[in-house]
Amino acid sequence: MNHVPARSSGRSTTRARLRAALIAAVAGVAAVGTTVALAPNASAATTLGASAAQTGRYFGTAVAANKLSDSAYTTILNREFNQVTPENEMKIDATEPQQGVFTYGNADRIVAHARSQGMKVRGHTLAWHSQQPGWMQNMSGSALRSAMLNHVTQVATHFRGQVAWWDVVNEAFADGGTGARRDSNLQRTGNDWIEAAFRAADAADPNAQLCYNDYNIDNWNDAKTQAVYRMVQDFKSRGVPIDCVGLQSHFTGGSNYPSNYRTTLSSFAALGVDVHITELDIRNAPSDAYRNVVNDCLAVARCKGITVWGIRDSDSWRSGESPLLFDGGGNKKAAYDAVLTALNNGGTTTPPTTTPPTTTPTTTTPPTTPPPGNAACVATVRLDSWTGGFVANVTVTAGASSLSGWTVGLTLPAGAAITNTWSAQPSGTSGAVTFRNVSYNGSVAAGTSTTFGFQGTGVGPSATPICSAS
Repeated sequence: MNHVPARSSGRSTTRARLRAALIAAVAGVAAVGTTVALAPNASAATTLGASAAQTGRYFGTAVAANKLSDSAYTTILNREFNQVTPENEMKIDATEPQQGVFTYGNADRIVAHARSQGMKVRGHTLAWHSQQPGWMQNMSGSALRSAMLNHVTQVATHFRGQVAWWDVVNEAFADGGTGARRDSNLQRTGNDWIEAAFRAADAADPNAQLCYNDYNIDNWNDAKTQAVYRMVQDFKSRGVPIDCVGLQSHFTGGSNYPSNYRTTLSSFAALGVDVHITELDIRNAPSDAYRNVVNDCLAVARCKGITVWGIRDSDSWRSGESPLLFDGGGNKKAAYDAVLTALNNGGTTTPPTTTPPTTTPTTTTPPTTPPPGNAACVATVRLDSWTGGFVANVTVTAGASSLSGWTVGLTLPAGAAITNTWSAQPSGTSGAVTFRNVSYNGSVAAGTSTTFGFQGTGVGPSATPICSAS
């Protein structure tokens, strides 16, 4: 058995706490199917980013703002990579150290450097149980939910148009064999907190790709991997805005990575989301393991790129394990040559053929009680609010008879406006608004429910909505 040293999503060595987790090294079910070879380029690229770009991918690295003044560091950064992820500078404690007081200096510095070099930026991370400032650690319930949504909105808005991908939510599932959510202060605000964060990020930065990011979801057979898969499957089925899944992929010991890694990548991709390898590092940087990871990404069309978590071994949160592609002196290691060769060879593209799990995904629809008497339907609203905005999730419950269609009417307070609606068609964006069902949720059996939602600016509605059959 291989044990992965735990981490807090790329924090520096001095701030990291070790988290033990199991990586299985047994052979898994390999993806099979027709393989289409990609022809190598006539003239091989000589850097990682340029080589990855030949197949429409990126090869990136985590960047620390305080190292941008190190010319040896920036020389390698600028030469080799075409994507960057701020290591700590966009996390909650860095961007909102005091509630309502936002500081972006170091994050802005990284973004400006990346954009000046033509590199794409990954925003990391908007909502996370760890590296919360003290004021957030001491909050709970609706106050914490509102503060989290406000943080997501403010930070995503600040970087709107500058970030290609957001790690909207980070590490929300527990280790072990249960597939349960992590017991965190954010989870205790309600099981729909992840969905609420994604909807807030979508409203704040609608052109960015929105990702869920986690560690130890590399092995397809693990309960944690399956749980994340079911969440993404559920989100896609209900129109929750999720575009990608990030596998951190911190590998160590033995065979270094699970033999069914490609199956995991292709299975997530089959849900209609992109996959990203977001924080790759491997103990002692074995060439074969690095080569295999690259080939697995190249074999899945929706694997959009790889980010290594640091440039030189001395920059790594695992510096004592020499896990990166450059040694402490900035020299290329054998693993670098293996990665560059694999990228230049182009790999193969294998259609995903993995059978998805049969477990029904868990939804976040709250329990409801059928309305009394002969009422056609009733509607109830759950409101998540923050300064300047809100998300409303509406549950429509049929009465004694089934519905073939429904409408819900409500009035928004003065100054409020709808910016986004899902699973319903609104008649307007302000004042008195009527929501009508869409094609897939108009039929509601007696006593059962369906849901829709909307997001807006200003203050959310407080009056009871009026539901009627249509």
